[in-house]
Amino acid sequence: MRAELDDHPSHLPAHAPRGVWGAVMLAIDDRGAIDWKATEETIARLCASGVDGIYSNGTAGEFHCQTEPEFDRLCALMAAIGGRARLPFQIGISQSNPRVARERLMRVSALRPAAVQFTLPDWWPPSDGQVMRFVGGLCETAPDMPLVLYNPPHAKRRLTLEAIARLRAAVPSLVGAKLPGGDPGWYADMRRELPGFSVFVPGHTLATGFAQGAHGSYSNVACPKGAVMWWQTIRTDVAAAAEVETRIQAFLATHVLPFRARYDVSDAALDKAMAAAGGWAPLGPRLLWPYSSVPDEAIATLAEAARMTLPEWWQ
Repeated sequence: MRAELDDHPSHLPAHAPRGVWGAVMLAIDDRGAIDWKATEETIARLCASGVDGIYSNGTAGEFHCQTEPEFDRLCALMAAIGGRARLPFQIGISQSNPRVARERLMRVSALRPAAVQFTLPDWWPPSDGQVMRFVGGLCETAPDMPLVLYNPPHAKRRLTLEAIARLRAAVPSLVGAKLPGGDPGWYADMRRELPGFSVFVPGHTLATGFAQGAHGSYSNVACPKGAVMWWQTIRTDVAAAAEVETRIQAFLATHVLPFRARYDVSDAALDKAMAAAGGWAPLGPRLLWPYSSVPDEAIATLAEAARMTLPEWWQ
C-alpha cells in the first residue's frame, strides 16, 4: 500500500517546523572536556546528511551539564555552521533555573534560530499559573521568536494536550512541541486539541506518529542518513515504513534498552551510544561529568547489531 506524498502542509503555518531534525551531540575527549573541533565536525556532517534541520540542547545534547560559556560557544557554532549550510537550526535554551533560561533566550535571539526549544522549570514543578507566567515571559522577552515546548516523559510537570492547547491560545509564539506520543486515542485528542500546531514525536515512533497526524521528529535515530531515508518512505509507502519501525523497535528492545540496567545509565547515554555505533561523526559514547556512559568496548557490538538490523541504511 502506498500513500500520497503528504506532510500535512495544509495543517501548519509556513513557519512551523516539520520533518526530521537531527540532534547535535557533544564530542567529549579523554579528559572529560568538550572536544570543540570534533563537535564542529559533527555539526557539519549532520548538516550534510539531508535532515530538514538541526537542533541543540535536547536530552542527548547534555544541556543539563553545560556551563554558560559552553552553551554560548555551542550556539555560535550552530549558527555559523547551520548558516553556511543554509539549514534551519533550533537552539535549546532549557535550564532548571527559569531566569537563566530567559537570559539564554535573550542572548541567542541575535543568532536568529528558526525557533528555540525549552523545558518547563523542574526543581519545583510549576502550577498551571506558573507555567503560563513562564512561557508568557519567554514570549515577552523575544516576541518574534517561535517557541517549541519540550515536555518529555521524565519532566516533573507533564502537560496534558488540553493544557498545551490553553497555553498555545495564550502565547501566540508557541508553534510546536516535542511530545512522547501515545495510543490512537492520544493522537485523536491531539488532532482535536492542537490543529495547526507542530507536534513532533520520538524518532523511533515516527511512522506511527506521522500516520496519526504528527508532523516530524527531533530524531534520536543513530544514523541521520538512515533517518532521512525512512522519512521519505514514511511519506510514500505506509507498509514499508511500518516494517522499518518494527525493526527499529526490536533493535532498541534487544540491544539498547538493556544498557540501562547493565551499566546504570541515562537515556542520554543510550542516545550517545547509538550515535557512536552509527559511526557517522567523530563521536564517542562519553557524557559530561558526573554521568556514566556505555563503555567503549560495547560500541562495536552495538554497531554490528545496527547494521544487521537495518542494512539498507549503511549501503
